[in-house]
Amino acid sequence: MKDEIMHQDITPLCAADIQDQLKKRFAYLSGGRGQDGSPVITFPDYPAFSDVPDREFQNVMTYLTSIPSLQDAGVGFILVIDRRQDKWTSVKASVLRIAASFPANLQLVLVLRPTGFFQRTLSDLAFKFNRDDFKMKVPVIMLSSVPELHSYIDKSQLTEDLGGTLDYCHTRWLCHRTAIEGFALMVKQTAQMLQAFGTELAETELPNDVQSTSSVLCAHTEKKDKAKEDMRLALDKGQSILETIREPLAKSGEHSLNQDQLDNQSTVQRLLAQLQETEAAFDAFWAKHQQKLQQCLQLRHFEQDFREVKASLDALAQKIAAFTDVGNSLAHAEHLLKDLASFEEKSGAAVERARTLAGEGGRLIDSKHYAVDSIRPKCLELQHLCDQFAAEVGRRRGLLSKSLELHGLLEASLKWCDEGVYLLASQPVDKCQSQEGAEAALQEIEKFLETGAENKIQELDRIYQDYESILTADLMEHVQKVFQKQEGMEEMFHRRQASLKKLAAKQMRPVQPVAPRPEALSKSPCPSPGGRRASENTFEGGVLRRGPYRRAKSEMSESRQGRGSSTGDEEENLAVLRRHVMNELLDTERVYVEELLCVLEGYAAELDSPLMAHLVSPGLQTKKDVLFGNMEEIYHFHNRIFLRELENYIDCPELVGRCFLERMAEFQIYERYCQNKPRSESLWRQCSDCPFFQECQRKLDHKLSLDSYLLKPVQRITKYQLLLKEMLKYSKSCEGAEDLQEALGSILGILKAVNDSMHLIAVTGYDGNLSDLGKLLMQGSFSVWTDHKRGHAKVKDLARFKPMQRHLFLHEKAVLFCKKREENGEGYEKAPSYSYKQSLNMAAVGITENVKGDGRKFEIWYNAREEVYIVQAPTPEVKAAWVSEIRKVLTGQLQACREASQHRVLEQSQSLPLPAPPSSSPSKGSTSNIRKLEGRKTDPLSLEGRVSAAPTPRPPDEGRASPTSPDKKAKRHEVKSDPTPFGLRGWSKTSQPSEAPEDDGWSSAEELVNSSDAEEEGRVGPRKLAPGKYTVVLGEEKESPEALAVRSGDVVEVVQEGDEGLWYVRNLTSSKESWVPASSLSALLCTSSSAQCLSSSVW
Repeated sequence: MKDEIMHQDITPLCAADIQDQLKKRFAYLSGGRGQDGSPVITFPDYPAFSDVPDREFQNVMTYLTSIPSLQDAGVGFILVIDRRQDKWTSVKASVLRIAASFPANLQLVLVLRPTGFFQRTLSDLAFKFNRDDFKMKVPVIMLSSVPELHSYIDKSQLTEDLGGTLDYCHTRWLCHRTAIEGFALMVKQTAQMLQAFGTELAETELPNDVQSTSSVLCAHTEKKDKAKEDMRLALDKGQSILETIREPLAKSGEHSLNQDQLDNQSTVQRLLAQLQETEAAFDAFWAKHQQKLQQCLQLRHFEQDFREVKASLDALAQKIAAFTDVGNSLAHAEHLLKDLASFEEKSGAAVERARTLAGEGGRLIDSKHYAVDSIRPKCLELQHLCDQFAAEVGRRRGLLSKSLELHGLLEASLKWCDEGVYLLASQPVDKCQSQEGAEAALQEIEKFLETGAENKIQELDRIYQDYESILTADLMEHVQKVFQKQEGMEEMFHRRQASLKKLAAKQMRPVQPVAPRPEALSKSPCPSPGGRRASENTFEGGVLRRGPYRRAKSEMSESRQGRGSSTGDEEENLAVLRRHVMNELLDTERVYVEELLCVLEGYAAELDSPLMAHLVSPGLQTKKDVLFGNMEEIYHFHNRIFLRELENYIDCPELVGRCFLERMAEFQIYERYCQNKPRSESLWRQCSDCPFFQECQRKLDHKLSLDSYLLKPVQRITKYQLLLKEMLKYSKSCEGAEDLQEALGSILGILKAVNDSMHLIAVTGYDGNLSDLGKLLMQGSFSVWTDHKRGHAKVKDLARFKPMQRHLFLHEKAVLFCKKREENGEGYEKAPSYSYKQSLNMAAVGITENVKGDGRKFEIWYNAREEVYIVQAPTPEVKAAWVSEIRKVLTGQLQACREASQHRVLEQSQSLPLPAPPSSSPSKGSTSNIRKLEGRKTDPLSLEGRVSAAPTPRPPDEGRASPTSPDKKAKRHEVKSDPTPFGLRGWSKTSQPSEAPEDDGWSSAEELVNSSDAEEEGRVGPRKLAPGKYTVVLGEEKESPEALAVRSGDVVEVVQEGDEGLWYVRNLTSSKESWVPASSLSALLCTSSSAQCLSSSVW
């Protein structure tokens, strides 16, 4: 095949290049052979032979002579020129042209001369006389007929047009040649591609990290797969060409291939064989390269794991190195041993990973990895670090065990000393005066001293020697003190033994026992060096000062009882309880922070992990914020700020209220979380069966599902108020009690705001933005009656006996009436919704605090009692809270209006004429009170008309209890409201006009009503004409001739403004007209319960 490729390089002409020239068929290579195997080239009868360009003729001759093998071409070609249908002149020209430009060796030229009589005779004569013109290196034989041709070439090697039997199709031959040459080119290009790819692989440098190595391995594998695919396509194409060449054999078993076809078959077979050899060589090379890359990847993984494991072991070594404490007591030593065991258990995973990694390195070495020299030292280092860590842990355990043993000896010695002191103190002095009593006491002492062999320290030097490795300065001092105490106690026993032995050895006369005096006993010598120190009382002196142990114990008990009843002991108990509450607060806070972190890392972060993407349902992929809300914000607040600040109050728990107050603003984040909770709950119900949650729960080893942890923030914010209540209960007399009370109130306020907001988001049907109504102040369910005075749209509006159940939302700027609708479902979907029905602008609202017959009722009226709503609260307390909150809103609006209209009113008041002196006349007597006028103008929204105590008229001398009265001004915080005077510009009561009339009987006013400005009781003055409709109320004492045309309760319309404060009005009921004093009318309006004073001008 190499020769074939080289042959293609030497003769670049291909059938595809001269396909059009070959198709002319003025010469072809039929595949026939002469008697000696010479290839036969046939020049068939082609009339336009002389017209063939020399370049094309040369290309065809060159290509045809290049097809046979070099061996066959070396024998020489036989040319058969068929000119039976041509003229002699054309024959001569053809022969001369072929002889002149044939590019290969010629063996014989056979010419079939023209068959016509004249042309044949002419050719004989011309050939004889012009023989020299046909001189060639080979003989030219003129043949007269085809049979003569058969004597030179066998019929089986000639085509049918020459009387032969050779099967030849020029189109098929051309297709075969094109396909074979294309296949040869493909094999050549494939070989070159594989050679270039092999060079690239051989020259590739091995990367130094896992990611790069993986990328290189993937890239090379992809290229290898592409090269293998190209080779497969080439092999398939070669097999297809081979089958096409053999197709005649498949059709007929008697058919045989000519020499050219056999040569073509051999050529294709050689190309296929070469391609298969190339593929096998490439596969062997790729196997080695792939193994090297895989080993490189294994090495990089090993090196990366080695770095991580070594860092973990180094960190463990630093921790164990810092573990130097040996304990200062038996309990402390036991605790340290438990800590060491826990540390060893936690570090076991890192050590086990290191040993596993060393084992993996050993397996790489056994598999003859190319980087054995790099892997072996790392394995040895890992083994050394693990052994070193284990040895250090063992050494620390040994030291702590020795410390535990030493402290056990010291504890036993101290216990033995205490028991000895108790024994000496419990021996009665009177009984020891007798011989029997002294002997019994001696036996007790001797028996006790026998137990010292097991409990007391025998040799101090031996202790120093045995426990030298753990003896610190403090521990050594402690050992010395214990030993001194032990020696002092033994000396006391020896002295007691000596005394008792003397009493037991001689008979003594009875002696009246006398208790020794304390001052004498306190002067007893103390042989022990440590006995002179106040902190280490000598045991004998201690016994003598304390007296008998039982008596001392009894006195101590009595003393404790005395203190228990004292204030100091009570305060101590309260301090213990406060610390208990503080510990619970801190412990639960830490657990809460850990649970939030667990949810964020174990669920929220995993939602973004590509490794878990296949488990996440489509409905969950973009809704992480809906499911978790602002839990991450809550976690960061508690973890970074609140928990750390709480820990600062561990020593002064009674002051922890300050911590809550300082961070109260940040607790507002819980309101956003709770508002999102219904959406989160709904999403959870839709996706709770998602495999993602089950996999995360399995990884976290949680017994409860995610929804239980999503409820944690709601549970936590409610837990704070319980803990604050407990802390306040035990801190009432402490410095921070006020802060605790304020913090508790603030937390309860946040809980109320959260609860209110949860109701507010359930409001449906409101055409507008609820946030424009200001802060939500209160919400609750009430029974509501309506008592509208305007219009006659509905009969049931005039007298409504059955109350409507309405849920009211009080905002800073409006009060909303909604109808509560219970929903079916589970969880938050079971929560009610509220269908919006009506809203009243607070700038046009008034209240009547008390309604006869029920202490739970109050009135909310609108636009000078044009619409009246009698509201019944569930309890008197709820009513009082609502009335108080509405008062605050009205007071705030009044203050805002005063500030906004102050400058304009002052300018107007300066231009008014001075009124006449006061008079008792209802029509004229009050028109000269300039102070009242100024008071009215500077107080356009006086609350005397908006907040009344009862719906019945009150005498002028009783006065009114108003939030804005001089003696009872509200001192609550201001509520921002519309600063525009009268507060109603640009606002109209909203409702749902598109809805059909309901059974509830709600209606909206036909128009806004103008009424007089509110004035204080008995304060009237000249008023400027304000056209519009008014409701008239005339008391019995006010009746006058003018009042005959108008009566109390009539609706009048102002027609004309007269002099001296008289208005000419028309009674809309009786159509009568009359002059009515404006000031009197104004005063009567202010004292009426049927037409209140709050108004706004909309003209």
